[in-house]
Amino acid sequence: MDQTRHTPRRVLLLALLASTLTWWTWQAGHLVIPDEWKPWTPLQIDALPNVLTRQKLARDSVDPLACRSVLAQAQMRLRRLDDRETGVGCGFDNAVTIERTSVAVGEAFSLTCRAALSLAMWERHELQQAAQRHLGSKVAKIEHFGSYACRNLYGQAGRARSQHATADALDIAGFVLEDGRRIRVVSDWHSPQPLDKINTRRQSSARSAVSRGGAAPPEAAGSEEANAEMSAEAAFLRDLHTGACRYFDVVLGPNYNRAHADHFHFDRGRARICR
Repeated sequence: MDQTRHTPRRVLLLALLASTLTWWTWQAGHLVIPDEWKPWTPLQIDALPNVLTRQKLARDSVDPLACRSVLAQAQMRLRRLDDRETGVGCGFDNAVTIERTSVAVGEAFSLTCRAALSLAMWERHELQQAAQRHLGSKVAKIEHFGSYACRNLYGQAGRARSQHATADALDIAGFVLEDGRRIRVVSDWHSPQPLDKINTRRQSSARSAVSRGGAAPPEAAGSEEANAEMSAEAAFLRDLHTGACRYFDVVLGPNYNRAHADHFHFDRGRARICR
């Protein structure tokens, strides 16, 4: 009974001892913590994302000076915009016009610093990685439908202002690869794998099942079927959509509604949606 009663105290003492030892080691200079693992240091765009990334992104986004300082790390050609109000509920502050990121963007577009920062993080850690993984080529250009526009949601009277009205949103329609291929949300989101590749894969799966002495469970087979029959272009777009949810507050695509059948909507807004 006494041993059970003293166990919590022993655990507390051990935890205190471990914390003291860690603090002493750090103070003595024997323990070096990388900046990306220090909660109090600024966000680093090139640093590999970790559990602190989202918290740092949120913190540095609300501080105008901190946001501009972090954004200066990005591979972007941009210029600052003067704060302005263009209508009731429309306008922007701490915004920039982006003429080029690490890739071409066609017509320049304007975003708030916080939205530009999310774009830089998504491009740095998701875009080229997904392109190489699924398509074997880098992205050369992002095709977009624009960003800032003083309008309501879906352009309908009586609706709330869109995040586009404050330059917090960007609509992306597709991508052009370095090898010349063009990937478009409207045509490639649901595109299937070519039939010859599907048949080859099915034959290979059947031979593997026979060699294992049986078929895979129905659930696993169904999941594999869905992923394998998706084209490389579709898989690429889905990875970009999922990856954007790590850095933007709202990410909408073709699975959300018909209004987004031809583009991705990325924004830094009040809600948290990934659809």
